[in-house]
Amino acid sequence: MKRSSLLLTSLLLSGITLAQTPAKRPMRPSDIERLQGISDPQVSPDGSWVAYVLSSVDAAKDKRNADVWMVSWDGQQSVQLTNSPDSESRPRWSPDGKYLSFMAARNGSESQLWLLDRRGGEGKKLTDLKGEIEEYEWSPDGKKIALIIKDKSVADSAKGKARTPYLVDRYQFKQDIKGYLDRRPAHLYLFDVATKKLDTLTTGIHDESTPVWSPDGTKIAFVSNRTADPDKNENTDLWLIDTRRGATPRQLTTWAGRDYNPVWSPDGKRLAYLRSTSADNFIMYDQPTLNVLAVDGGEPTILSKALDRPVRNPRWSTDGQSIAVLVDDDRQAYVGQYALNTGKFTKVIGGDRIFTDLKNQGSGSWLTMMAEPQLPGELYALEGGNLRRLTKIQDEFVASLQLASVEGFTSRSKDGTQVSGLLYRPSNIPADKKLPLILYIHGGPVSQDTYGFDLTRQLLAAGGYAVAAVNYRGSSGRGLAYCKAIYADWGNKEVADILGATDYLVQKGIADPERMGIGGWSYGGILTNYTIATDTRFKAAASGAGSSLQLTMYGSDQYVNQYEHELGTPWKNLDKWLKLSYPFLKADRIKTPTQFMASEKDFNVPVAGSEQMYQALTSLGVPTQLIIYPGQFHGITTPSYQRDRIERYLQWFDKYLKPGAVALGK
Repeated sequence: MKRSSLLLTSLLLSGITLAQTPAKRPMRPSDIERLQGISDPQVSPDGSWVAYVLSSVDAAKDKRNADVWMVSWDGQQSVQLTNSPDSESRPRWSPDGKYLSFMAARNGSESQLWLLDRRGGEGKKLTDLKGEIEEYEWSPDGKKIALIIKDKSVADSAKGKARTPYLVDRYQFKQDIKGYLDRRPAHLYLFDVATKKLDTLTTGIHDESTPVWSPDGTKIAFVSNRTADPDKNENTDLWLIDTRRGATPRQLTTWAGRDYNPVWSPDGKRLAYLRSTSADNFIMYDQPTLNVLAVDGGEPTILSKALDRPVRNPRWSTDGQSIAVLVDDDRQAYVGQYALNTGKFTKVIGGDRIFTDLKNQGSGSWLTMMAEPQLPGELYALEGGNLRRLTKIQDEFVASLQLASVEGFTSRSKDGTQVSGLLYRPSNIPADKKLPLILYIHGGPVSQDTYGFDLTRQLLAAGGYAVAAVNYRGSSGRGLAYCKAIYADWGNKEVADILGATDYLVQKGIADPERMGIGGWSYGGILTNYTIATDTRFKAAASGAGSSLQLTMYGSDQYVNQYEHELGTPWKNLDKWLKLSYPFLKADRIKTPTQFMASEKDFNVPVAGSEQMYQALTSLGVPTQLIIYPGQFHGITTPSYQRDRIERYLQWFDKYLKPGAVALGK
């Protein structure tokens, strides 16, 4: 009797526990609006707190709102510091740790600096400046702030009248988000916190960026392209200026490529910085190297020359004896460290995940941000090579979801090239079941698909698809030669790599060869067009922000530097331009029903690229549709449009890869 009673009690308690635990479900497009994002973490001067920006969707206003939060270094306390309907960004600690500054545009005003007492109270407006504040940094003594300010535009100063016509007289005259470019420079200024007086440090026609104070506060290093015509090259150099009005900048580097991201050593004698591998005027197919330079003169030391991988986020150790970096390496991004006295490189922590930020905490530990295939980015303390989680913001998001499993795979292309990929499989479908396949291709082309959290591919997998990511030639993380392999030869080796990965997934019994689709955004959309014009095996395609008639992109997008240096001008190299335009010029080879998407205000890959292909397939009688997102730039930011894009992807692929299937819930 006693045993039976205990068994009954145990079963009842188990039932209660199960009833209280919500059943997990596949991800839905509406989950886009539940996902929060962490960015721009900043460690307090005493190392006891971390401020960061947390963004979330305001469904009523159909936009993301960003607030400043902070979490204690022990991870036990979390405090929201701002809570306004206007987003805040770029939090920075005052050197004494008493205040947090941030950028905000409140009450309809232009974005200004605000100051918040970390002990509580409302933020107070610190600046009321004309022009656009692009960057800022506190002086070591907390008395001044270095500002990069772009001159104010007067084009719309006459309220109630039509906008002044755009006056275009630059070689590089347009850029996504910024629109048509004028000649307003961005200069370096000093702002006195007590008196609110503004002093000018730099003048002229050139732009400055990335100001960093020397530890003693007497100098500022910054980045500038001071060539005769900066529009016609991508050169940047490091410059040094005394922190007094009337000082003359001194050039520190002379590399013809890019020198950028300067970071002072603790003793103020050296700068660590990133430099392009190539000295060419055009630097897309490249990877940054880690360099160290004595500010008193001499040649730089290239610490990462033998690594042959991109490095970023250089950070000095507290004792100045080593520099930590993030390294992109074949689907991973790990933390590494260089010893200054020997040049020895050590991998600190890695694995099938990605590290995306790095800050010195001051006690021999580091602050980092890390994401995994089934967990979006969170903040962590990196102590003695071990991770300790600080934030748990994403737990609520993932708790109720059946997320796809993610595994790496390696395929070979027809020429024998080894290509790395990632496979997403729905968690609620048996592993041995053959699935319809979607190849979702990354943009760039110089970037890579990683073991981070990928919202788009997780959502596609939740629709019942095997989803593949392919790091085709041109991707980063595999060395400089792999990255440069597609130079002036688009839509050739990349397509071979995509088809090789497709063959592998079919041969392994993962993908149903009769139900395969392909899609992507930006260069992923361009490669979708190249692939369906090369091979007819795909039953559906979704090309986003792509182009095919490359000849018509000259002068209509922002890549004039790339075109003239990589391809030459159309009037001198017409054959090459026409060769790279084969998806449009040979559109009659395309049999794949294709959905085209574009953003109305995209200056990166203008809407014409999608319109042309839509018109061609319409004329040819191939099933197609065109979706244009109003008011959006290259990257879609409106939450309802982000959701709409995924819903349309799934509807389109379901129609051709799963005919008769029940539509996925929203």
